Formats: sequence, C-alpha cells, structure tokens
Amino acid sequence: MAAVDGRTRAGRRAAESDPVRRVNPFELPKPRGYSHATIATGQLVFLAAQTGADRDARIVDGGLVAQFDRAVQNLLVALAAAGGTPEHLTRIEIQVTSIDDYKGASRAIGNIWRSLLGGAAPALTVAEVRRLWDPEAVLQVSGHAVIP
Repeated sequence: MAAVDGRTRAGRRAAESDPVRRVNPFELPKPRGYSHATIATGQLVFLAAQTGADRDARIVDGGLVAQFDRAVQNLLVALAAAGGTPEHLTRIEIQVTSIDDYKGASRAIGNIWRSLLGGAAPALTVAEVRRLWDPEAVLQVSGHAVIP
C-alpha cells in the first residue's frame, strides 16, 4: 500500500496547521465533490440525519432534488447553530431509497451541493436503504464537522 502524504491532486501540500485538511492520494481515483479522507483538529460536532422536511415536519414537494436541497439546508442550519460553517464539514452520509434515482439526478444534486457547500469537499458516503422513518422522505443527510 502506498504511503499517504496529504498531498492534494493539485500538488499543494496541506499545511499541518490547517484545522481541516483534505487528503486525496494519487493512488486512488480522483474524487468528484468529496475527499477520500479528512484530518481535522478542534471541537467535534455530530449532525443528526436531516430529511427534506420543513419547520412543520412536512416533507417538501418536488421529489428527490427538492428534498436533497432542503435536507442539506437543514443540516447547515444545525451546523450553524453549533457554531460551524460548511468548510468545517469532515464527513457527510447520504441515505437514499433509490440509488438509481439519486444517480439520475446527480447533475442537479451537484449544482445544489456547490451552491450550498461551496468548495467544501468532505468525505462522503451515499448508500441505498429500504426505507426511512418518514415514509414520504426519499433521502436523509447526516454529517460530522470539526470546528477549530
């Protein structure tokens, strides 16, 4: 196994003093919108899974893309309440009831991701699940953050 030195694909070595460092070794496929590993120092924040629910706990209309947009917004509200910002995200997990639907909407999801998270590229897992707590929800988003 090749050693991981923290060097980014652009060749810039992450500074040891950076509170959140993304690690993408050249030996692994180039990530698109995420990082293979994240090293962080600071206060750990665990973010509960968020669905596309509004303040009244109603799932928003518009299907998977609208639910993704609202779920990420909800996650960021929780993160902000804990004192964090998108660049403090170290890991995101997305659970969907149809991986095929998620892949089919990947362009729209990517646009939402970039508009809400900017350049943040945390470690990412996307997994298909049979169902979620709210029967109208087609996805949920959870995460971890480290606030310096």
